[in-house]
Amino acid sequence: MSLADDLLELAAATAREAGRMLVDERPAGGPDVVQTKSSPTDVVTQMDRAAEQLIIERIRAARPDDAFLGEEGGTRAGGSGVRWVVDPIDGTVNYLYDLPDWAVSIAAEVDGEAVAGAVEMPRRGESYTAVRGGGALLHTASGIRELHVNAQVPLGKALVATGFGYDAGRRARQAQVLTGVLPNVRDIRRGGSCCVDLCSLAAGRVDAYYERGVQAWDIAAGALIVQEAGGRVEGLDGAPASPELTVAAGPGTFEALHALLAPLDPTRD
Repeated sequence: MSLADDLLELAAATAREAGRMLVDERPAGGPDVVQTKSSPTDVVTQMDRAAEQLIIERIRAARPDDAFLGEEGGTRAGGSGVRWVVDPIDGTVNYLYDLPDWAVSIAAEVDGEAVAGAVEMPRRGESYTAVRGGGALLHTASGIRELHVNAQVPLGKALVATGFGYDAGRRARQAQVLTGVLPNVRDIRRGGSCCVDLCSLAAGRVDAYYERGVQAWDIAAGALIVQEAGGRVEGLDGAPASPELTVAAGPGTFEALHALLAPLDPTRD
């Protein structure tokens, strides 16, 4: 197997284990909030920290020289040229409320480029995987299928996923942008997890996605899955996807959504 295949195998197995732990050990009354970040509603639970610790321990045992970038502080340098980008629970508020749309996201980068990604959705019974140049797959109890984004969907018939930040000022501005988007698309979906939205795009369940404020750990695995399913994931005017703005869609739909968003100034708070 190639290095990317080896990394994917480790990512997928680790994401599955973390996902099982998050389901099996979720406290009956819900997890405790142990920290807030950008606002009182932007929470970290004890289960976020436990899942990230499990992920780091499993990967470090197999590959002790690799680097890590984790949402909950599990960041360290390494000398192998491989870096793991980890979101132990993408959709923490959904997890807190026992809603199903949350995921464990693990991506492996080689020299700064994502080459393998796994997104585990335990409550949906779905595992998404991708290797750079090898396509994207959805694994369920009923089998495995290759993923393909919807292409050339006219914007007026496009189902568009999005999300909102936690800061009140940013939310107000995002609402203004949304008023420019909503009349021009089929409808909007707000699920509460960036990587779930990206995997839904790869699976053809939505036609496009955009959001301001997503971080590297939110999109590292999901963006690779979308790209390997035939989609584009970028910022405005050819910039890389970043916290400034992330736009994702299939061919044709991406260009139309970009043209709609650009004059709405979606990168301004």
